[in-house]
Amino acid sequence: MIKMQKPRQEVQEVLEEYASFHAGSVEGRKANYRQMVNDYYDLVTDFYEFGWGQSFHFAPRLKGESFRSSIARHQRYLAQVLELRPGMNVLDVGCGVGGPMREIARFSGAHVTGVNNHDYQIDRGRGQTEKAGLSHVVEFLKADFMNIPAPDKSYDAVFAIEATCHAPDKLALFSELNRTMKDGAHFAGYEWCMTNRFDADNQEHRAVKKCIEEGDALPDLGSMSDVLDACKSAGFEIIESRDMAETSDPETPWYLPLAGKFSISGFKHTRSGRIVTHRVVQFLEATRIAPKGSSAVAAFLNSAADALVKGGQTGIFTPMFYFHVRKP
Repeated sequence: MIKMQKPRQEVQEVLEEYASFHAGSVEGRKANYRQMVNDYYDLVTDFYEFGWGQSFHFAPRLKGESFRSSIARHQRYLAQVLELRPGMNVLDVGCGVGGPMREIARFSGAHVTGVNNHDYQIDRGRGQTEKAGLSHVVEFLKADFMNIPAPDKSYDAVFAIEATCHAPDKLALFSELNRTMKDGAHFAGYEWCMTNRFDADNQEHRAVKKCIEEGDALPDLGSMSDVLDACKSAGFEIIESRDMAETSDPETPWYLPLAGKFSISGFKHTRSGRIVTHRVVQFLEATRIAPKGSSAVAAFLNSAADALVKGGQTGIFTPMFYFHVRKP
């Protein structure tokens, strides 16, 4: 069951501080992105692990493929396009608790360093890495990914899985990654974006975008072309890009885990499962087993999940705009 890592008296305070960022301007969120993102993951990490596992991202699903299998395949695809192999030194940008980099290190044999600025996630990740017997090929680096404490030309390859959407300035981030990469190194990732179907003059579209930003600690959701423009301006050559959401089997779209039908293994992901979880958390909070504010966290995560489903159903949002670039 969800336990919330923050002391009882702090959860409500952190929730209020986080909410204040989204009551302000985009510029304010960008200026305070480190605190906003840390507050967010203080609140949601245990919820994510309970409902999603150790890989905090979506994946396109093939016909007949399970959710877990799609997650692993999605991660391994990056290892394949980057041609990762033993002896390579690789950077995972925004590694969370390390689920994806453990899978990629296990699959490829490469040494992966995950950069993360959140103490609790790093502690959780190190414990899981040791338990998996992967400490020799997986390590955590506590740092802001906008300013990575690594010498120039340190890494043979870089990947990012639904993490650079937290950056306040993609050009600055991609320029920093370029600095740390060896000449000829490749960078590939999946990015949260508004698609070409998004209409900024459509009130419903704007509401979906805002709810996703509020529920997922995003300063401002950009477009797919914004990502490519930032890559080019940072000095990268574009090798390929596409919306991987379009590769899902129509019967199992990427957002299905948040909106799908009942199953024993996936119930926690579904809307019904989230409602049940929310009610349990409300009870635990009322009986003072869970800290004050826990049910409010569950509520805003449910709202964000509903917005993600709507964004996926309308096609105005994707969590998996794939890009593969090269440093000359």
